[in-house]
Amino acid sequence: MAAASAPTLVLIVDDDAGLSRLMGKALDREGVATVTANSGRGALAWLATNTADLMLLDLKLPDIKGKEIISRLADMGRSIPFVVVTGQGDERVAVDMMKNGALDYLIKDSKLMEFIPAVVRRVLTQLEKEQRLQREILEISERELRRIGGDFHDGLGQHLTALELFAAALLSRVREQAPPLTKPFQDLSSQLRLVVREARALSHGLAPVSLDGHGLVYALRELADHTRTLSKVAIKFIGNPEIQVTDATIAIHLYRIAQEAVHNALKHSHAKTMSISLHQHGDELKMTVSDNGRGINPVAQGDSGIGMHMMQYRADLIRASLKIVSNPKKGTQISCTVQPAP
Repeated sequence: MAAASAPTLVLIVDDDAGLSRLMGKALDREGVATVTANSGRGALAWLATNTADLMLLDLKLPDIKGKEIISRLADMGRSIPFVVVTGQGDERVAVDMMKNGALDYLIKDSKLMEFIPAVVRRVLTQLEKEQRLQREILEISERELRRIGGDFHDGLGQHLTALELFAAALLSRVREQAPPLTKPFQDLSSQLRLVVREARALSHGLAPVSLDGHGLVYALRELADHTRTLSKVAIKFIGNPEIQVTDATIAIHLYRIAQEAVHNALKHSHAKTMSISLHQHGDELKMTVSDNGRGINPVAQGDSGIGMHMMQYRADLIRASLKIVSNPKKGTQISCTVQPAP
């Protein structure tokens, strides 16, 4: 299953509803889908559970200024590429925003509708090139981790296993020939078993997903089993064992998203039960991690915001849709949906 080329989506944030519609129509004619928000609060609420490829942001919204919106999105781990839209005479403010991450700016004048499609297309092309490069770098990194994991398993891992067996054989002889030395050899054998288990866990962590079609299903089931053993949280895997994901890139990123979601839930949610699910509906593949914890406070996540950002980043790389639904004291559900290429 390969990732689909999802339609491009631009979020237009402007308190002038009429102007927002005109900008939307100008982009629609170029084949770019749009969604609008007529306030800063509306934009933040939409972006809390959705994402877009680009945001056109009016700097002078009546409720929340553009610069503060960007800051809040960064705190939420929901940063998004943006182009600022401002009135005539405010070019200096727009340039300052470009120093804070804006990719370009548009002036609200008589030529706005003429310039919008060209500017948006140029920015989207730039973003696509950067994302393609980032995807290639991450894929190379994953391949190298897989190689190191394989070498670790086949080399050091096998040597450690041999030492563990040798220690067990020595212990048997010591019990018969030198009983007073039994306890030290028991401790040695026990420590070697611990090292072997840690080595296997490290090797598996470096290359968790098998490259065959059923690899993702097995890896997610093992993630649930391993988490349940270590944390004592009641976590289960739900999914059809016959689901196949033949695209290794999609499989790896879905697994890493699940891994990060589980880690965040264990660290921050205080959940008692969790689940990891993988379902296929027609050509659509959906992976979900759910918990019954205390929910996410988007503004006060602390270091978990980095995890949220990485999940979104990985979802973007495979052109997947990431959705986060969280309610205080009712838990969090993180879903990632991928569709195959046509």
